[in-house]
Amino acid sequence: MRTPTLPIRRIAHLDMDAFYASVELLRYPQLKGLPVVIGGGRRALDDALRDAYAELPLHEIPVAAFPLLRDYTGRGVITTATYAARQFGVGSAMGMMKAAKLCPQAILLPVDFAQYRHYSQRFKAIITEIAPLMENRGVDEVYIDFTDVPGGQREGGRVLARLIQKAIFDDTGLTCSVGVAPNKLLAKMASEFNKPNGIAIVYEADVETMIWPLACRKINGIGPKADAKLKGHGIETIGQLASKDLQWLMDTFGQRTGAWMFDAARGRDDRPISLESEPVSISRETSFERDLHAVRDKAELGTIFTRLCEQLADDLQRKGYVGKTVGIKLKYEDFTAVTRDITVERHIADAKEIRRVAGLCLKRAPLQKKLRLLGVRMGALLSAEEAPNYKQNRPLAPVDIAQTAINSGAEDTLTGQLF
Repeated sequence: MRTPTLPIRRIAHLDMDAFYASVELLRYPQLKGLPVVIGGGRRALDDALRDAYAELPLHEIPVAAFPLLRDYTGRGVITTATYAARQFGVGSAMGMMKAAKLCPQAILLPVDFAQYRHYSQRFKAIITEIAPLMENRGVDEVYIDFTDVPGGQREGGRVLARLIQKAIFDDTGLTCSVGVAPNKLLAKMASEFNKPNGIAIVYEADVETMIWPLACRKINGIGPKADAKLKGHGIETIGQLASKDLQWLMDTFGQRTGAWMFDAARGRDDRPISLESEPVSISRETSFERDLHAVRDKAELGTIFTRLCEQLADDLQRKGYVGKTVGIKLKYEDFTAVTRDITVERHIADAKEIRRVAGLCLKRAPLQKKLRLLGVRMGALLSAEEAPNYKQNRPLAPVDIAQTAINSGAEDTLTGQLF
């Protein structure tokens, strides 16, 4: 009697195409094919546009009536952009003023996180009806285990991927790109191969031909600092990284990171699909090109600090979370680091509130030495829909901030900002 063979592991990474922008184009189809960026303020701008053309349905509002990026003033960041705008170099997390220089003619639309979450829930519900083992990785991307799903092995998973793509498009009008591979690491890389609305299939035998020619940055987990260090050693492609022996990588990058790089370069990743993927915290941080001093570089640090808080708020609202514990991270010129945090009375996600509380955290940190890194974090997370007494844009009362800060040990809380 023959022993039945086990199915080959097939993991898919599904990424919605320019998700926020695509949702907005469902509302304003007359903007299709044009450079459009999403970011800045909330729906006030959109409401004014609708009021001005109240007699017209949304899809008939003239294109010329929409605000342009060149007219924007402020310190907001781009949440996402259509593919037409990306051709000009505009991308997510880019400052709006910088984006305006690259593509001044882009149409600017404000964010609508409630609508994005609505469509996020819809496409994920469709997926789990077809393939129940799904790992939620944010509002617009998921991992799916195709291994034992009917059709998951046919053509390496292409048949099932095509079925899911069609089901999502038929229900929502939105497109997505899917990469199917033996593991999560390769699947995520594969989902970028044929964007938008594409499918890419990778087998273990394809690593040398399809993966090794790619830049090291294509490996999820190799950031700009590690990439710069690799380039300093003459390593630019994944294939060049794979040529390095394990001991050299561990000596150069540390035991844990080096061992991970060794496996990643060979396409190895045994992480399972996680059905419970709620984050413990969400953070933003940046390293400086030169060390900065809290007093002498106050203006520059203030701008960076505000930008980090805005990016963190954007991440929270994009993923549908609010939090109660705001923290900061400082790394000094001598590579020592400190963290400070304050827990407030209720959940928040607004950039201004995060900035105010994070500023109080700064008052509890030593700032005599120059800084090489600054970070902001939000913990004690909860879904915005589940948070008691959470109302978007309802300001946190100064007395709440003062009391919680005093409880946390920051006695001089309301005497201004450091930067």
